[in-house]
Amino acid sequence: MIFRYNEFANINTLDPAFSRTLQDNSVCNQLFNGLVQLDDKLNILPCIAKDWKISNNGLTYTFNLRNDVYFHKHKLFGKDSTRTVIASDFTYSLNRLKDEKLAAPGSWVLNKVENYKALNDTIFQINLKQPFPAFIGLLTMKYCSVVPKEIVSHYGTEFRSHPIGTGPFKFKRWEENIKLVFRKNEQYFEKDQNGNTLPYLEAVALTFLPDKQSEFLQFAQGNIDYLSGLDASYKDELLTADGRLRDTYKSEVDMKKGPYLNSEYLGFYLESETPEIQSIHIRKAINYGFNRKKMMIYLRNGIGNPATGGFIPIGLPGYSKSIGFSYQPEKAKELINTFKKESGITNPEITLVTSSNYLSFCEFIQRELEKAGLKINVDVMPEATLRSSRSDGKVDMFRSSWVADYMDAENYLSIFYSKNFTPKGSNYFHFKNKTVDSLYNKAFSISNIEERKHLYTTIDSIAMENAIMVPLFYDEVVRFTRKNVKGLGINPINLLDLRRVTKSVD
Repeated sequence: MIFRYNEFANINTLDPAFSRTLQDNSVCNQLFNGLVQLDDKLNILPCIAKDWKISNNGLTYTFNLRNDVYFHKHKLFGKDSTRTVIASDFTYSLNRLKDEKLAAPGSWVLNKVENYKALNDTIFQINLKQPFPAFIGLLTMKYCSVVPKEIVSHYGTEFRSHPIGTGPFKFKRWEENIKLVFRKNEQYFEKDQNGNTLPYLEAVALTFLPDKQSEFLQFAQGNIDYLSGLDASYKDELLTADGRLRDTYKSEVDMKKGPYLNSEYLGFYLESETPEIQSIHIRKAINYGFNRKKMMIYLRNGIGNPATGGFIPIGLPGYSKSIGFSYQPEKAKELINTFKKESGITNPEITLVTSSNYLSFCEFIQRELEKAGLKINVDVMPEATLRSSRSDGKVDMFRSSWVADYMDAENYLSIFYSKNFTPKGSNYFHFKNKTVDSLYNKAFSISNIEERKHLYTTIDSIAMENAIMVPLFYDEVVRFTRKNVKGLGINPINLLDLRRVTKSVD
């Protein structure tokens, strides 16, 4: 009953306040809990808070806490080696999250919070500065997990490698870059529908092989139980061209796939002095000039959905399949010719910067647009360098992606808001539009999801009309497990949840 998997991207921390990557979130999800949580369909459910109320004006959130949630055992708790979670623990945890000296990357989740307090041991209240319907979704993030003051105070910054939480598993051992082990939390508070205590597994063990090919070989040999995602090094070995599991693996492997709230795109820095970047004709031509469906079949074995809608991905309210760009090569040629006539530039040229992982996509687009009369130079940078250059406005055209931090399309549309210009925010394009700004601010005051959805679609459509980006595809979660592993679900944020997983002997 030991679940084994590899994390090729490594783990940075076991402190939820610093849990900013998918891999960090997945391990912290085994160790920590918050007030609320998500199910596999992204519904917000009770967790340490058994229920909650939101005031009529949308400003006050009052949470009633369970009284049977215990921190993992540790000698610093005294003779009982543990204690129950009380409301003041959340006061401490949120104070720590926003502490400027700590400089936690998750502090932004409290930007719209006026104050919070423990009314007693089982009631915790949060007051907002302004209504924000998506706020309850922010509280599902691992940043908002509860941590014990006495343990954190003792370890200080070393809490990252000595975590004590309330989750289904407890920390056992971490040899950085080599191995990480969790054991079952015998005192965990959640039960299954039949009243059995969760989790079912006895332990979780991670290795950190740094490349996907080695990871795949370990999976194929049965040494690890789980493989997430699709990599060029093994996609054709494992899947057919149309995304089905090959016959040689069907007797040993199960595959699941579903929508992933991740939009892959190319972006334009609109304050560039390059005429081609400034031209809406060229930006639209790139959107029209390549076949997204063909790209997904050739380069992803059909895993993922061509982004012919806007920036909001399939699965979130506000997504619309009718506001984006379809494949129209003749239209692309026409737009490029219009640019040539208006600008006097006979050989338009543009540079696209990417990381090595997405080079094949960029080269595909490069070849397609060359047919339409636009030369695209592809420049490869390390991911960290690309992120920095993108934030500083040093690249004219760049590949990027946006994975949902919380379950509301506002999360995506914040990238279009003019007050979020990089480097202070996430508007890498430096796009400014008065209508977009007005609708974005208006959305905060609308609690009705149908009304808010209409605003979201309108904002997204304005961004598409201005062609400030080139949506490539909406990703899909794809998970492979050995046949003896059951109960591993799938969710649109690709968060690993091992509470209900079982594993039998081969």
